[in-house]
Amino acid sequence: MGKPVLGIMTLYLNDRGLLEERSVYKKMTLAARKLGLDLIVFTPDDVNYKTNRIHAQRYLPESGTWRREWTGFPHMIFDRCRIQRSKRFERLKYFRSRYAHHLFLNKPIGNKWSVYRTLARDARFRDHLPHTRMYESSRDLTEMLKRHSLLYLKPAGGTGGRGILRIQRSGASLLVQGRDHSRRIIRPMRIRPSLLPAKLAGWDLRGRKYLVQQGIQIRLSNGRVHDYRLLVQKNGRGEWSVTGCAVRIGPPGSVTSNLHGGGQAAPLSSVLPGWLGSETKAQQVQEEIGQFGIDVARYLENCFGPLCELALDLAIDKDGRFWLLEVNPKPARDVFRRAGEKEAYRLALVRPLQYALWLYRNRLRQRRTAGKTTGRSSQRTTGKTAGGTAGRTTGRTTGRTAGGAAAQTWGRPASRTGKQPEAAVYSVDAAGEPMASETWQA
Repeated sequence: MGKPVLGIMTLYLNDRGLLEERSVYKKMTLAARKLGLDLIVFTPDDVNYKTNRIHAQRYLPESGTWRREWTGFPHMIFDRCRIQRSKRFERLKYFRSRYAHHLFLNKPIGNKWSVYRTLARDARFRDHLPHTRMYESSRDLTEMLKRHSLLYLKPAGGTGGRGILRIQRSGASLLVQGRDHSRRIIRPMRIRPSLLPAKLAGWDLRGRKYLVQQGIQIRLSNGRVHDYRLLVQKNGRGEWSVTGCAVRIGPPGSVTSNLHGGGQAAPLSSVLPGWLGSETKAQQVQEEIGQFGIDVARYLENCFGPLCELALDLAIDKDGRFWLLEVNPKPARDVFRRAGEKEAYRLALVRPLQYALWLYRNRLRQRRTAGKTTGRSSQRTTGKTAGGTAGRTTGRTTGRTAGGAAAQTWGRPASRTGKQPEAAVYSVDAAGEPMASETWQA
C-alpha cells in the first residue's frame, strides 16, 4: 500500500491562478516526505465533479518546480481556505457540502459573532471576552460609547485587519481612525458624537455585518498597538498542545497589529515582562494563556466539529488580565519566523502533518478492528445456522472483506476513469451556479 496522501485545499487569490502561501507548502512537502506522507495542493476549481478527480499541484524538491497532475481524492483534506468575496468562495461552499463525507483535519467554524456567542455560553471564557454586540443601528454605537471609552468596529467575517475602525472618547469629541477595506491607514479624525453616524454611512456597517467591541488599551510606550498571537495545534498523538506565542506590533499610526498591514513580530520574552513589570508575572500569565488556548480549542471543537489548529489573538492589560480579541481557524505561521522563534515555526509547519498521519493510522486501525469484529460475528452466526465448514468459510471471507478490502479502499475516490479529463466540470443548476449551499464561514 502506498503512502497516505494529504491534500491541502486552498483558494486562488484571483482569476489568474495566484496561489497563497506557496512557499509554506514547499516546506511542508519536504517535512511530509520525512514523515512518509505524500502532499498535494488543490483548490475547489481544480476538481472534476463528474469523475471525482483533482487536477492537483505537487511540489518536486528535486527540480524545485511545481507539477500539475490528475489524481484521485487524498485520504485526508487540510482545509486552508480563507474568506473571500468571490465566486471562488461560493464554489468552496459547494465542495464542502458535496464532499462532507471525506476525512477533513478541520471543519469550518462560525464567523466572529457566532464564535463570540458560543464562547460566552461557558463561564470559563466569559470574563476574558470584551463586551461585543452586532451592529444593527447607530444606537448600538451610542450605547456602547456610554459604557466604554474605547471601541473597535470590525467586520464579523473580515481577515487581515481590513475595515477595522477605532473610536475613542476624547473630551467632548470622538477620535476615529483605522484601516479601510484595502488595509490603507485612515488618519485620525476628531468629530462631534452627533456627526458619527454620517461619517460611517459609507461603511455599510449593517450590510457588512460589523461588530462593535469594547477596546482594550494596548499601546506600548512608543505609541504602537500590540497584541499576542497564541497558536494551539494537535500533535502527533492527537492531543491539543501549545505551539508558541509571539507578539505582533503595529506600525506607527495603525490601530491593528496584523503583519499583512505592516506590523512587526517579536518574541514574547522581549515584550511581556516589560509590559507587566515583572518576569514572574509574565511567566504566570504565559502559563495561563496557554491553558486557556487549549481549553478554547477543545470547547470549540465540541461545538463546531473536528479541528486541528487555532490561533487566538489576545490583548493583555497592564494588570495581567488577558482578553480574547478573536479566534483564527486558518492561521498563518509567519509570525514565529519573523519573531525569530525557529522551533515554534518548525512545529507550526510540522504538527498538522504529524496529526494527519496519526489520524490516518487511527482511522485505519478502527476500520480493521471493525472488520475483525464483523468477521467473528459472522462466523459465529453462520456456524450456528448452516454448520461448521460453511460458517468458518463465510466468517473468514466476511472478515477479509470488511477488515481488508474496506480498509484498503478507504479514502479513494468514489469513481475512477482511465481517461484524464481536460477541465473541471461542476454540477450546476439552470442558472449555471453550483447546486449546494452552506452557512459555515471559512
